[in-house]
Amino acid sequence: MRRALLLVAGVCGCLLAGNPERAGSAGATQLLINPYARSSGMGGLNIANCYGIESVIINPAGIALTRRTEFIFSHTRWLVGSDISINAFAFAQGFKNGGTLGLAVMAFDLGRFERTTIDNPDGTLGYFSPTMLNISASYARIFADDRIFVGATVKFIHESIPDAAANGIALDAGVQYRDKEGKFKIGVALRNVGPQMRYRGEGLSVRTNLGGPGSPFTNAVHTPAAAFEIPSVLLIGIAYRIGLGGERELVGREASAGGTGGEKDYLFSLVPMLGFYAHSFQNNQIGGGLELRYKNYLMLRGAYLWEPDITNKEKAQNAFNGLNFGLTVELPFRTGEGRYSSFGIDYSYRPTYFFNGTHSIGARLYI
Repeated sequence: MRRALLLVAGVCGCLLAGNPERAGSAGATQLLINPYARSSGMGGLNIANCYGIESVIINPAGIALTRRTEFIFSHTRWLVGSDISINAFAFAQGFKNGGTLGLAVMAFDLGRFERTTIDNPDGTLGYFSPTMLNISASYARIFADDRIFVGATVKFIHESIPDAAANGIALDAGVQYRDKEGKFKIGVALRNVGPQMRYRGEGLSVRTNLGGPGSPFTNAVHTPAAAFEIPSVLLIGIAYRIGLGGERELVGREASAGGTGGEKDYLFSLVPMLGFYAHSFQNNQIGGGLELRYKNYLMLRGAYLWEPDITNKEKAQNAFNGLNFGLTVELPFRTGEGRYSSFGIDYSYRPTYFFNGTHSIGARLYI
């Protein structure tokens, strides 16, 4: 454990500067947005402690903790005042061989925009709505007696406006390690690794008169759009579960607590977490958070994300830094002899310098 802590501290110290000189030069930055209420309440710092299909946005290794079937739906009011909302749906199915397959869809509602052209700059052509969609397919597997979890995700990225669109593919990979009692946890993930993207379509073409003024000869001239990179990021995190009160073996309710069957279930649990984000196109971030659990029924969480120039509105580069808050109410219920399922409601609030913060609410069903 001491070596793991020293490793995380050393990596964070070496990479803390980040890449602020590249800020604003990446595309498809929606890949950095967390639409899920449970993990966003921790500021995404639960890199080592995330579990279930929601892990697709943090560390895909945590998907392996879904042993049966899991559904999640989440709605986010993004930067309240911007009239942007995000809907996310995810599904996971566990298999007897220790593997889990997951599917996640994330769709943006960006509102309506007036359509204009060079010849019609006054907006008399009606309205259009941009499309922004991420579809992810994940697979994770358990190794070494429920102590090592490995996962990978393939993401399809789609962005479009009338007559022009960009499509891309990105890969995520992650690993989690947990000790025998499930108390100490460490996680590492690499997200958004993929080729450049480029917009293509008839909207990038214009008809040009090739014969000079008055000439009837015209031709369509295509102007290629510049290619752009996607924002890859390296995540490193640790967590430690502290049990308070009586304890008992988890029986049939592993997923509702993110357990592995070998963990203990306590009356109260405290889970402090540390996480580090190494961004390729902006300031790096480091932070800490704490989750308080009452059995598997109530979870309160909060986190603080720090970056260079965090108090300077003109220099801070991340939409979310500072405080994050979250709440979960989860109700296990019996579905058979010795078999339990659970239904949970998650909520998170992330304040921001600009606009009025971001609210996320989600529902989770494990059957």
